[in-house]
Amino acid sequence: MTGRHGAEVIALGEVMLRFDPGEGRIRTARSFQVWEGGGEYNVVRGLRRCFGMRTAVVTALADNPVGRLVEDLMLQGGVDTSLVRWAPADGIGRTARNGLNFVERGFGIRGALGVSDRANTAVSQLRKGDVDFDAVFADGPRWFHTGGIFAGLSDTTVDVADEAMATARRHGVTVSYDPNHRPSLWDGRGGADRAREVDLRLARHADVVVGALGLAGKRPGAALLRADEVPDALAGVAGLVPGAKVLATTLREVPSAGVNNWSSAAWSAPTGYLRGPEMPGLHVLDRIGSGDGFAAGLIYGLLTGDSDEHSPSAGADPALSVEGARLRRALAYGTAHGALTMTTPGDVSMASLSEVEALMAGGSAAVRR
Repeated sequence: MTGRHGAEVIALGEVMLRFDPGEGRIRTARSFQVWEGGGEYNVVRGLRRCFGMRTAVVTALADNPVGRLVEDLMLQGGVDTSLVRWAPADGIGRTARNGLNFVERGFGIRGALGVSDRANTAVSQLRKGDVDFDAVFADGPRWFHTGGIFAGLSDTTVDVADEAMATARRHGVTVSYDPNHRPSLWDGRGGADRAREVDLRLARHADVVVGALGLAGKRPGAALLRADEVPDALAGVAGLVPGAKVLATTLREVPSAGVNNWSSAAWSAPTGYLRGPEMPGLHVLDRIGSGDGFAAGLIYGLLTGDSDEHSPSAGADPALSVEGARLRRALAYGTAHGALTMTTPGDVSMASLSEVEALMAGGSAAVRR
């Protein structure tokens, strides 16, 4: 870990090797395509490849050929790997290993399925003090992102996330947090109640909470909200994390694995509740990573909202304040990028900025020649 990166946006999280059986099932597959992926990493990967921002990830990998394969995939994604912490490998993964994630895309009435193999990974063994976050943030990044997946990896990663977020704030870096609850990470470790405690502890450091509806209800996953209940739910979350300046969330209805109704919403004190673009009947190839794609677009929109006068208006309302127009624009970037992420396989975005902005401006799926 060199500590010199020059990144504008940094994420903290696990990067796993994803095994994709294509149109088949995990339990009957004879071959898999591999990708890299991980909730927090996917955000900076999208910011790099689609939006052209310099990004880096703080993570840890076991130093063996599997770890180096993950690194190679990350390098193809353009994400700076100088902040990777390499753990010695013992040959069989007894002391440190790399995470594996098997994912079925789903089809029709059969939903997507993820089977992760990630216990005792190198990154889950990170402890407070292992990473010099003062050095990480001394290079002047503008944004730091982490989430509940990293925090849920082990009892020690919670403290690492807390340390990183507090240090970022001390350096004047904007901080975002995504609760992104994974029940499997908390099974036998306090369950959803413990996950909620951790989310509220960490979200107090956040300027922006992505996936903010994950903090609604008594515990993660407990709130099944109708569209008309979302404004009050976000206002309730604002009361739980009063330091957050922006709360944002995707809104998804799932008539089938292959067709989703897709939208977004946000809240801030200056603007109140705002609804993002609505994309009903969106055809889905692979929904995994779409929330991370939304987060990447939202962050890009918020980071560039004061300077980019030439981007699509995304349904600009002349009655909106400057803050409202900026947030609605960020929602449009996030919604469009998340939608396009669902049209390609793998966790990571394959969209281009021109495709995102064409969709924001009302573009269609007509052939481009």
